[in-house]
Amino acid sequence: MEPRELLKKVRQLEIRTRGMVNQVFSGEYHSVFKGRGMEFSEVREYQLGDDVRTIDWNVTARLNHPFVKVFEEERELTVILLVDMSGSQAFGSQTALKRDIAIEISAVLAFSAMKNNDKVGLMMFTDTIEKYVPPRKGRSHTLRIIRELLSFEPSGRGTSIRGALEYLNHIHKKRSIVFLVSDFIDTGYEAALRIAGKRHDLVGLVLNDPREQELPRVGLLNLRDAERGTVRMVDTSDRRVREAFRKHRDTLQRSRKSLFLKSRLDAVEIDVTEPYIKPLSDFFRKREKRY
Repeated sequence: MEPRELLKKVRQLEIRTRGMVNQVFSGEYHSVFKGRGMEFSEVREYQLGDDVRTIDWNVTARLNHPFVKVFEEERELTVILLVDMSGSQAFGSQTALKRDIAIEISAVLAFSAMKNNDKVGLMMFTDTIEKYVPPRKGRSHTLRIIRELLSFEPSGRGTSIRGALEYLNHIHKKRSIVFLVSDFIDTGYEAALRIAGKRHDLVGLVLNDPREQELPRVGLLNLRDAERGTVRMVDTSDRRVREAFRKHRDTLQRSRKSLFLKSRLDAVEIDVTEPYIKPLSDFFRKREKRY
């Protein structure tokens, strides 16, 4: 993509998402996430009325007198965007590819973080870590993230959510807000997700296209696996073939939903054929009430 064309696309995306940031997500993002984290400040002597759960038993035992830990509310958040750029993201049955929706949602979240003066970072992944942009503040940094998203051409086709989460767990020790944007057509990431969910405030943004849920009954079709590159002829008029396809997708979805539920993590289901503003807005409102 030519630099002039890229800058034009960045500007168009900023204009398209500005209204969403200003009208919906900025306030809700602030109230849901801002100040939720607490960091250790100091220890002081226990005073009548202090919560006994804050007692620092190591210091208390050493000095033979009760001391408590003092925490301060974190004024600054770090937002990390984990964006799936695998081959399956290049699918779209109607007006937009899953990748296009992933980029727009990431832009909304990045501009929301910028508006709240928080740091924002980006990790794009396939079956490997394709690109990592460390979190920083400011408009110029946010626009760089948008440029990276729009101009990105992946070297890999597959998906490794486990690899992305393990890399996140390795490089980010401080608690962050992590948005994992993916269609979650993958397996084997359960342990990494649980670990990341304990270290960070992790939210899954699940991109679904209805056309991927079941095969249409249209006779013989050559189907290409977007991630493996293989092509296979399938008889979609065979009920058993359609049923096997549907069961496979249902199993993946049930496993993913069960994993998020058991891990006590939030997930937002986004139909890429519908406006994504409503499911995101609904999630923010529900989460605000919950907290």
